[in-house]
Amino acid sequence: MKPIFENIPHDKGASSFHAYRIVVPFFEFKWHFHPEYELTYIVKGSGYRLVGNTYEDFQVGDLVLLGRNVPHTWSGKSLDGGSVEAVVIQFGKEPMQSLLASPEGAALHHLFNEAAHGVRFPVREVWIEQLNRLLAMEGMLRMLHGLALLEELAQAPYERISPNPIQHSFSPQQELRINTICRYIMNHFSDPLTVEKVATVSGMSTSNFCKFFKKATGKTFSDYVNEIRIQEACILLRETERKISTVASDCGFETLSYFNRVFLTKKKCRPMAYRKYFLRR
Repeated sequence: MKPIFENIPHDKGASSFHAYRIVVPFFEFKWHFHPEYELTYIVKGSGYRLVGNTYEDFQVGDLVLLGRNVPHTWSGKSLDGGSVEAVVIQFGKEPMQSLLASPEGAALHHLFNEAAHGVRFPVREVWIEQLNRLLAMEGMLRMLHGLALLEELAQAPYERISPNPIQHSFSPQQELRINTICRYIMNHFSDPLTVEKVATVSGMSTSNFCKFFKKATGKTFSDYVNEIRIQEACILLRETERKISTVASDCGFETLSYFNRVFLTKKKCRPMAYRKYFLRR
C-alpha cells in the first residue's frame, strides 16, 4: 500500500519550508517519523489520528504541529465516497537557530519544545488562508510567511496531544511490523478479531505479540481494537442516520449492550447522547 504522509516530493532538500497539498482516495495507516517538524491541516476527511500512543479521532479542520521524530499517522476517508485532502508544511529547525536563540524567538522556541508532545490548535480562517498562500510561494518568501504563521500559532491557545514528550524507539524492522499489524486491524476491525489471529499475521507468538503491541501503542490489543471500533462508530453516529444497533454491528461489536458499555467508558456518554449533541451543532 502506498504511504501517504511520508510520500514527500523529491525536491524537499531544496527548501527549508516544504509545503504541499495531498489529495488521495483515503488516508492510509502509515505510522512513521521524520526529522522535520510538521504542521498538518485536514481539508477534507475524517478518521483516526495516532501520535505516539495517543489515539484520537479527527475531522475537517484538524490542525496539528508535530515535533521532530514524533511517530504519527492519520488514517481515514470521506464518507461521501470522494477524495480526502490535507495541507502539510514540513521544516527543519537548523535554519532558524539564531532566531530561536534571540529574545524575539522565545515564543517560537517554546512552541517547538511543546511540539515534542504534539499540539492541536483550534483552527482559524485566517490560518487556512495563510496555509493556502504558502503553497503558491517559493524560497525566502515562503520561509518568511511560514515563520509569520508559526509565530501566530505560538501566541495562540493549543492542546497537548500527549502528556509526555514523544520520540520514536523502533528499528525499521519493528516499524514495518507494527504497520503491518495496525493495517490488518484497520482493514478487519468489523470482523471477529482475536489476539491469536493477529499474532499469527505478525509472525509472533501470542505472548511476544502482546508485549510488542503494548510497547508500540501503549494499549492492550483488545483496548486498541475497541478504540478503533468506537472511533468508527463516532463517525457513523455523526455523519449517518443508521440505527445505533446497526452502527454497533457494522463496527464489529457482537452485542449492543457491550457496545453501549464500551462507548460509555471511552466517550463518557451514551451513543444516543453523542448523536444528539452533534445534531444540535
